[in-house]
Amino acid sequence: MPSTEDLIFRLRSLVQAEAQKQFAALDQQWSHPLSERVAKGWAIEGLNIERIEGNMVRLSCVTNDSRFREGDLLVLHQGNPKDPNALHVELQYDDETELDVSIIHGNHYFLSANPYNWIADQDWFDASHFYLEALDTVSDSNRGRSVILALLKGSLMPKIDYARYERAMQEAAQAGLNDSQVDAVAQAYATDLLHLIQGPPGTGKTLMLAHLARLLVADGQRVLVTALTHRAIHNALNKIPQVDDSIPVCKIGQETVAGDLDVPNFKNFDQSHFGDLTGGYVIGATPFALRTNRLSNVEFDVVLFDEASQVTLPLAIMGMLAGDKYIFIGDENQLPPVNIFSVKEAQQTSIFAYLSGRGNDSMLNITYRLNDVLTEWPSRTFYSAQLQPSAEAAKRRLRLSSQASRWDFVLDPSAPAVFLDLGHKNTTTRSRQEAEVVVELILALLEHGVSADEIGVVVPYRAQSRLIRSILRRIMGQESRPWKRLAVDTVERMQGQEREVVLVSFTTASPVFAAQMADFLFQPQRLNVAATRPRTKLILVGSHHMLAADQYDPQQAETLALMRSLIDSCLQISLPEGSLV
Repeated sequence: MPSTEDLIFRLRSLVQAEAQKQFAALDQQWSHPLSERVAKGWAIEGLNIERIEGNMVRLSCVTNDSRFREGDLLVLHQGNPKDPNALHVELQYDDETELDVSIIHGNHYFLSANPYNWIADQDWFDASHFYLEALDTVSDSNRGRSVILALLKGSLMPKIDYARYERAMQEAAQAGLNDSQVDAVAQAYATDLLHLIQGPPGTGKTLMLAHLARLLVADGQRVLVTALTHRAIHNALNKIPQVDDSIPVCKIGQETVAGDLDVPNFKNFDQSHFGDLTGGYVIGATPFALRTNRLSNVEFDVVLFDEASQVTLPLAIMGMLAGDKYIFIGDENQLPPVNIFSVKEAQQTSIFAYLSGRGNDSMLNITYRLNDVLTEWPSRTFYSAQLQPSAEAAKRRLRLSSQASRWDFVLDPSAPAVFLDLGHKNTTTRSRQEAEVVVELILALLEHGVSADEIGVVVPYRAQSRLIRSILRRIMGQESRPWKRLAVDTVERMQGQEREVVLVSFTTASPVFAAQMADFLFQPQRLNVAATRPRTKLILVGSHHMLAADQYDPQQAETLALMRSLIDSCLQISLPEGSLV
């Protein structure tokens, strides 16, 4: 293990290096001609201001082929993204030609005075000062050096209070949790410092988190629920009242990002009046809120990190500084932190991967999502064959109406996993062949009575997502409700979600391009997330030509072997040439 000084130096260097690379990459992107940025999905041109309400702005455009999705940071300008009058905004809603953004920094007067021909470019928020301040604090404070850094280094080991373990085990079992959930709740409740809980797809980690929070609050403890994303925090907070609606629970943060939140949201801790409570409570917030006046100097007894596989070490330290005990809930076999470094480097910066394997962890081993066939590949590949479906989930199969369609040989419920090989060649980040087949399969599912909100489409590239959406919109109509309820998104955005049926469009059919993108396209965690979103039916749509990538880069042989094993676990169907016409 590195010394304290070496660890802090390495983390500071990582933070500074990523900030520099992010800034340089964005500056380089902005330097390209507008036409090129638009063509590559880096920008939207011709945006007009429809209305301004407070800090919310409705924009419209004729064409939107951007890679932007809700939650992205953008800069609005009229020709120069570095213009002092440019506005920095967050994309809240994207309906192709209508967008809602919230203003983070800038004067909306410039929008009112010049309502036409705005440009939206990708933006970036430099949070490095938050990270560096947290690293300074952890180096200089007693809690930081004697607890947090000691835990990270492994020189301080957590201890279990077995009386608390027995009490928590009995309560969790009485609440109906399965054996692995009971053990995880009891271990996390009884530890004095730290515990990790691995929650593979569909294993009920959010329910388990809610029961753990209930036990902690019953002891009068102040609990912080935190994560990298607002969505993860909202999912966790929404589950807690379902377990016990008497628990005081709220979110601290901007109201503009609280649309899917079922508990009260306050801009800062003082507005919540939780400080006046004599007992325990649960507050949800991002680690960044702890470094601002929203939650600065507010102390917690326990910090629960959800989706901890996406939390970097510096971000984890930021959250850990607010409490005395730390529970990390995640899955190292799902997506690691998003940064500009390599996949290997990203995994090394994950707090969950960093702390796992030290004997302070539990694993949830019953999936309530995947049926028996869909469980087999991820269980064998990622979870040492320990992941098993519940009795009810195991026998679940897709239900279709009796109406026949030309795609019934693919949709057949008796084949829960299918690889549909179109045999096309040379596509990179967009494939019209795959998009058209995916849309036809969606239409067939809808005709068979499958609800639109139970169909998900996972793609590696936003350009493919846009293409599929545009075809759906053309066929079903701009205002059609079914197509708007369909989830068509990248793997990153689909993590944490589930659907009855999931179609995966691999898009890339060029082996040369696949070799160049193999670390991204065939990343093990990415494949795991994509393959574990459905409950009853997984349809992989692609071309066998992408599997020749290792001919162009022999180092990708191991990565391609994993992809082949996924395809081998499916019923493989090859469409004859010309059958798409």
